[in-house]
Amino acid sequence: MEFAEKRLSLKMIFTVLCILLLSTSSIYAKPPTVGTSAQAAALIDVQSGRIIYSHNGHQKMRIASLTKIMTAIVAIEEGNLADKVKVSRNAFGEEGSSIYLKLGEEMNLEHLLYGLMLRSGNDAAVAIAEHVGGSVEGFAYLMNKKAQEIGMANSHFMNPHGLDSEGHYSTAEDMAKLTAYALKNDTFQEIVGTKYKKVPNPFEDWDHVWRNKNKMLSMYEGADGVKTGYTKKAGRCLVSSATRGNQQLAVVTLNDPNDWVDHSNLLDYGFKHYPLKEIMKSGQAIPGQEGLVAGRTLVYPLHESEMSELRYETTSTEPKSVDYRLGDRGTIRFYLKDQLLGTIPLYSQGDPRIEAGTQATNTSSEDDSFKDTLSRLVKTLFTGTIG
Repeated sequence: MEFAEKRLSLKMIFTVLCILLLSTSSIYAKPPTVGTSAQAAALIDVQSGRIIYSHNGHQKMRIASLTKIMTAIVAIEEGNLADKVKVSRNAFGEEGSSIYLKLGEEMNLEHLLYGLMLRSGNDAAVAIAEHVGGSVEGFAYLMNKKAQEIGMANSHFMNPHGLDSEGHYSTAEDMAKLTAYALKNDTFQEIVGTKYKKVPNPFEDWDHVWRNKNKMLSMYEGADGVKTGYTKKAGRCLVSSATRGNQQLAVVTLNDPNDWVDHSNLLDYGFKHYPLKEIMKSGQAIPGQEGLVAGRTLVYPLHESEMSELRYETTSTEPKSVDYRLGDRGTIRFYLKDQLLGTIPLYSQGDPRIEAGTQATNTSSEDDSFKDTLSRLVKTLFTGTIG
């Protein structure tokens, strides 16, 4: 009896250990696979720019009215929203989806942008392009210039509306980069997140009422943009975004017959498996750097299994340098394997520049630019050298 009881006890202990091992390994298991019906797709974290998921992400494809994301952000940055835009014969006669502008009608640029993004008006696209760029060709030049600035290496734009044209193409990953860039603009975010808009109609007794074609705004919790698209050659194209807590994600699908479902699934996948993780907190002490603390908080979308793959490097500021006199004590760089996630300045404890905000990219902030300018100025004043 005693031997049997011992065997039972050992069996129970072994079972418990197996359960613990399995549960522990599952915590750090790789994320499950996810798929779509799309010919190409990408999922991006807007704040950091990390591409979380990609399927044929670099394949050059037709993008239909997703083009208007670029049209809108270029117009917002290069134009004056209060400008009156006169509808030309070219805009009036443009084919495809329309907000039914009349020849010679005048509408301010801001209202045209709502017609562009909510109702996908091709007439609005041409009117905007001619006003901001001087011509459709001139505006296409601005679009391609912006694409270069953003790093859309596999994209080229020929028109502002996305109707099929040779030499007009992009990729899922490039469109994800563009979307992340555009969503950081408050005006763009406000427009694409609007479910319906009333705009004065000078020719009738009632206002234009434009309802957004993007069903994700009503279908998905936290959805806040951005654009639908379709031509026979491009198929169904969609870009959507959603925010939960402090994290905003965006999905791009090209030629996807099941886009609404696919977008919901990809957004769920991103929020569940790649939430923002706090890698370092502002004011946190730096290991091996006595008296030094992080100047900013760094957050980044990571799967649990990637946490063990993080590493960091610190550099110290030369004590005799101008930067040191200005209070800089060094930097700490965080990497996921060999990919740089972000760079944080190091300050002495109590330095007033220690921020409570977050940084999720490896790009310089405006504060860094100001600091660099100030550093060069001080160096010039005290040493007589420039640079």
